[in-house]
Amino acid sequence: MFTGFTPETVDFLWGIRMNNDRDWFLAHKQQYVDSLYEPMKALGQALFQPFADSPGNICKVSRIYRDQRMHPPQPYKESLWLCIRQDCQWWGENPCLYLEINPEGVDCGFFFWKPKTAAMEDFRKQITAQPQEFLDLIRTTQEATGCQVAAGCYRRPKNTDDPRLAPYFAWKGQIGCTRHIDPGPEMFGPGLQEETARFFHDLTPLYTYFNRFKA
Repeated sequence: MFTGFTPETVDFLWGIRMNNDRDWFLAHKQQYVDSLYEPMKALGQALFQPFADSPGNICKVSRIYRDQRMHPPQPYKESLWLCIRQDCQWWGENPCLYLEINPEGVDCGFFFWKPKTAAMEDFRKQITAQPQEFLDLIRTTQEATGCQVAAGCYRRPKNTDDPRLAPYFAWKGQIGCTRHIDPGPEMFGPGLQEETARFFHDLTPLYTYFNRFKA
């Protein structure tokens, strides 16, 4: 059961940022397990329950250990994340619902980081064929969450005959609807689970829609 992150969680994350070495980590490993890793696993299990019966969905919790082939000077990450997504080879090419905690707080929401070129081509074909479905989805998502749906854009946007779709034809990747929570009462304690679950619920139509265009 998720009982919440604590100030000790943030203390550990600041500690690993300032002391990213094996000796420091081993001396604080129990703090990592008790205040960060176990709570994150419990939160992931709770948030995944509404998605468990949908085919292909999985929940993953990241590791604190970096791949030394890519980050040899720093053995540990200074954040931990969970994501709900379809089972796939690489999460970055597929939509996900995620929560990440770092020294500055918690970020969570919907994200589609690096969709393949073919996936975005399918997306443009779909919104051209059924523009109102997509425009209604963007509107209702933003109204429900109070957050903007935004993306990284091409320098030279793709062309469309529908001016309503022009902003979305510019989308390249990094499609997201996210929220940041600073360290404090909203982040600490079990209430974070309820708030994130509600946010994920409001984002589920967006997640479902973009799973049409997964890798």
